[in-house]
Amino acid sequence: MTSLGNPALSSAVFALQKTDLVGLDEDAIKVAAEYIRGRLRKESYTPQTWRTQPLHLLPHEPFSIDDPSSRECLDWIFLISSLNFSFWSESEGLPDRYGVEWRKGWHSNDRTVHTGYWSLVAAIDRALEDGIPLTDPAFYSSEESCPKALLEGIFRPAPQCKETMPLFKERVAILRENARILCSHFGGSFQGFCQDFLRRYGGRGTGLQLVQMVIDSFPTFRDQTMYEGRTIYFWKRAQILVAEVWAAFYPSSPTTSHSLFPAGAAIHELTMFADYRVPQILHHLRILTYPPSLVESLKSRRMLESGCREEISIRAASIVAVEKVRQRIIEQYEKADDEEKEPWERFGHAQEAMNSVLIDFYLWDLAKKVEAGEDNIVGIKTAEMLPAHCIRSVWY
Repeated sequence: MTSLGNPALSSAVFALQKTDLVGLDEDAIKVAAEYIRGRLRKESYTPQTWRTQPLHLLPHEPFSIDDPSSRECLDWIFLISSLNFSFWSESEGLPDRYGVEWRKGWHSNDRTVHTGYWSLVAAIDRALEDGIPLTDPAFYSSEESCPKALLEGIFRPAPQCKETMPLFKERVAILRENARILCSHFGGSFQGFCQDFLRRYGGRGTGLQLVQMVIDSFPTFRDQTMYEGRTIYFWKRAQILVAEVWAAFYPSSPTTSHSLFPAGAAIHELTMFADYRVPQILHHLRILTYPPSLVESLKSRRMLESGCREEISIRAASIVAVEKVRQRIIEQYEKADDEEKEPWERFGHAQEAMNSVLIDFYLWDLAKKVEAGEDNIVGIKTAEMLPAHCIRSVWY
């Protein structure tokens, strides 16, 4: 294990030991790291892969945080990250689960029903297409300009869906609070927040410092809990907010500096984003081991309480596991020949190229594909694909 400078990692190590529930299989970590490294290379999976997602709103090139055209993208990412939680369904796998009907992507005329996390993205994209300035904090902070009834219409489910958006009331409260903070302190946009970050650190701030600034500024991003007398920091949405800005503005040329992290992103200090989807694929890869009691609980889809031992153990184990996978990939990368290293050289040192952010992005995509039957893991032993743990939380 490398530096535990990120409180999310150091407290996860503590929580994993104290909960004494979920285990890590070191042999499976080694095997899975080799498998993941091979898939990343074969699929040319890089930070720029974020820009290939058809529903993502992209900044204009050449990238600049200060460019007026970047404001819409930054505000879009901020709103998405503010509301990026609790998309699992009690009607999992059924057509009547909550979903949003919209185009398959910004550049597609075909329509589909988006579910899970993508339902949030599709609803926001649909609103923008309809001319509703939903990503503007000045707009969604106001109950007059953006009343609850309008938001209900924006997040309306597809006609065949029986479910509505989970925790809708909580989402409305969060977007109001975050918007008012941006309008009161950062010029009414997340772009202003990023510009303040650049000034504060003289253009030499790191990803972890930006995460801390988000946590300090926005209470709704403080994903942390107490366990055995110690604060456990998960910071899922704060870290993914920073990671998605990093990926969205990742330079297309190796000679170009990142506009938000011109002195080097130090993005390797971030952990994975402890949710319910990535632990599911980590267990499938046999990296996480569960006792029979937990397996039975997951199979029965028993609702867990926020802050319970099972939840903390699963999330903490996921953070530690992905960090161990990252370290294994770096070790394997360092031993690789020059031909294999070449595609990654433009991302800098292995510590920066092989980070938990990229591994998380990949594992999340893989979990969705495996669940949908669009992909499967071959060549290594896997465990039964268990249901994700069920918890209604504003944190993930």
